[in-house]
Amino acid sequence: MAITIRQLDDEVIERPFNKGQFLRVLAYLKPYKKNIIISVLLMLVATVCTLGNTYLMSRAVGQLQKKDFSMVPYLLVGMALMGVIASLCTKHRIRLMDSAGRRGIAQLREDLFKHIQDMSFSFFDTRSAGKLLVRVINDVNSLNDLFSNGIINVIIESLTLVLLLVIMLAVNLRLTLIAMCILPVLGFGIFKLKRTMRKRWQLHSIKNSTMNGYLHETLTGMRVTQSFVREDENSETFKNVGRDVKKAWFSATNMANAFWPMLDTTGNIGTVLVYIFGVKFMQSSGLSLANLLLIIWYLGKFWEPLNALSDFYNNILTAAASMERIFEIMDTQSDIQDKADAQELPPISGHVTFDNVTFGYNSEKTVLKNVNFDIKPGMTVALVGPTGAGKSTVVNLISRFYDVTGGRVLIDGHDLRDVKLLSLRRQMSVMMQESFIFSGTIMENIRYGRLDATDEEVIEAAKTVYAHEFIMKLEKGYQTEVNERGSTLSQGQRQLISFARALLNDPKILILDEATSSIDTHTEMLIQKAIDVLLRGRTSFVIAHRLSTIRNADLIMVVRDGNITERGTHEELIKLPGGHYRALCEAQYRFMTADDGAA
Repeated sequence: MAITIRQLDDEVIERPFNKGQFLRVLAYLKPYKKNIIISVLLMLVATVCTLGNTYLMSRAVGQLQKKDFSMVPYLLVGMALMGVIASLCTKHRIRLMDSAGRRGIAQLREDLFKHIQDMSFSFFDTRSAGKLLVRVINDVNSLNDLFSNGIINVIIESLTLVLLLVIMLAVNLRLTLIAMCILPVLGFGIFKLKRTMRKRWQLHSIKNSTMNGYLHETLTGMRVTQSFVREDENSETFKNVGRDVKKAWFSATNMANAFWPMLDTTGNIGTVLVYIFGVKFMQSSGLSLANLLLIIWYLGKFWEPLNALSDFYNNILTAAASMERIFEIMDTQSDIQDKADAQELPPISGHVTFDNVTFGYNSEKTVLKNVNFDIKPGMTVALVGPTGAGKSTVVNLISRFYDVTGGRVLIDGHDLRDVKLLSLRRQMSVMMQESFIFSGTIMENIRYGRLDATDEEVIEAAKTVYAHEFIMKLEKGYQTEVNERGSTLSQGQRQLISFARALLNDPKILILDEATSSIDTHTEMLIQKAIDVLLRGRTSFVIAHRLSTIRNADLIMVVRDGNITERGTHEELIKLPGGHYRALCEAQYRFMTADDGAA
């Protein structure tokens, strides 16, 4: 069944423009208020020079009308100087504001990234990586114009409007009022457009996020796509997603572009009125040609700030959707947080206790029901059971990736909710089913959890888990660069590197969540001894389907339907008639026997 566009879309955020969010964005420019103040002063000087240039031009026309050429050269020199000063001021203002804007954007992105990293697993369970990527990159980038130009421009353009209006009123009150009579019509048009514009820009932002999210998802799953020959279907879906982005963009820009004709029309009407009444005033009340031209020229400049302010308003509407999406993430609190009075977890021995633990990922379904066990330091515990029984949930609670909904999880007698999260996880290592390898060298990947480890310690850890041999066969050994997710390495090689990473971290509690499920038999034989070394002297929880991985465990717990239905050693559980563990062992034995016979 094809994926529908609606399944990919975010929910539309139906809220009015949030002034509080706008002020939060402006707060990122606060450290650069010196740049802003200097920029405002520079633009004020540039504005005065620009307006002064026009004033001198009108005076020159007046002198020429009177055929008095004595002051004209001085007026022309003054116009040239004012033009140079205005250009220099504008140039330096752009440099200062670009610097402040870029730094503010960078800080916002860093804060957003840090917040996302601090979120609990439940946050990522309901949000795709692609859409989070859009928040950090696209949505933050969309605020760049607002930071670099928009804020300072609205201040300057507003001052320009005030100065123009004051000068025009001083030159001729009646003519200025006639020119301004069209403004209420313009204001009414803007009021009617603004709500529709905001919704359209928000829809464009959502469609753009959908496209980026789908692209990220498709590229990540490219092997599955090609394996199931889904290229044509995916191309069709992406074409539909791209079409939606295009339609949303055209819809938004067409509405935004309605500002320009509206402003041009009102501006032209105002100019025509000034010409009509200006000529009459010249005839009836002695209005000079210089002053009429000054009013007309200033009126032309009056619409320029209005155009700029309409652009700023359009920018605000575009940015509003991004601000909502950014702060929707930043205002989402992690389910897992340190209490105000949380204490540092002291060095632990690894005594793990589940005290009547109940847990569910949502209120509708309980995954664990009143689970109790007490694991002494240094024990190796194997968790077995059918898929979805709750094995991974048990180890997720030990790592405090989720909080229990009932009961307590204790380590060395400390309730995990009463200790600082980082002090807990620094003393643990978790190996997931998929061994994640980061872009960088193999040396950096092994050192990932312990940055102060020496090269010799890294190499020794790799030797212990039998990774050293294959690493040294690579072109640059430990300095070999690996691609994102370790795509140039085999699954077994990636897991060997993960074992070395875990060993180097020297945790007191080790969790292996199906960590050997994808390793071939030969590789598994090589690392089984290394696993024994890895488990020695630390409390370990192992989830695995292969009996060779768990039969030597100090305790085996069978998890079924959210409860521990059997517990004991391999020898004890294999003797239980009708037991799930015994049935599992017999099934694997029959499979291995059939496989050997076929071979």
